[in-house]
Amino acid sequence: MTLSEIVTSLDKDEQSHLARILILLHAFDTDNGPSLEGITKLAKLDFLLRYPTYFERAMQAKKVNAQTIQLAEHERKTVEAEMVRYRFGPWDHRYRKFLNLLAGLGLVSIGTAGNAVVIVLTNKGKERAAELANADSFKPLARRALLLKKHLNLRSTDIMKFIYKTFPEITSLEYDEIIKP
Repeated sequence: MTLSEIVTSLDKDEQSHLARILILLHAFDTDNGPSLEGITKLAKLDFLLRYPTYFERAMQAKKVNAQTIQLAEHERKTVEAEMVRYRFGPWDHRYRKFLNLLAGLGLVSIGTAGNAVVIVLTNKGKERAAELANADSFKPLARRALLLKKHLNLRSTDIMKFIYKTFPEITSLEYDEIIKP
């Protein structure tokens, strides 16, 4: 599959990506600051959230009990959409688009702190994200997002180093090569 075919196929399912990002932001939300600081950090955490088998390996590397991980068998074989290897690891070229869509819907506000993009859930975003996180179909995703916050709430650079150390096979991929689950 070519990169343009991937882009075309991925664009068909924006709503699931927006929902997943809202759930991730909700898990990292704080009352006194941004939900997340930096698109790179968002991308790394989203990589782990959307690839359950990589999430499981990451949690095992962090010594999280298997019963806490609770990955269902069918989750090991699914992936929301393929990501590609980018200069700084797993990346989906549409993060800025997704954030702008969420901002346009009034669910997030976006600003900057130095060179980093700062993402803050609005009150409306918090309400919608909580609804999604409590929906039966999204509960496993919401649980994984909370585990990411508990065990991998690190700076972007540290998450990137952790990903390359835990998943060395990613470093052998060519730039723009599809990452398989």
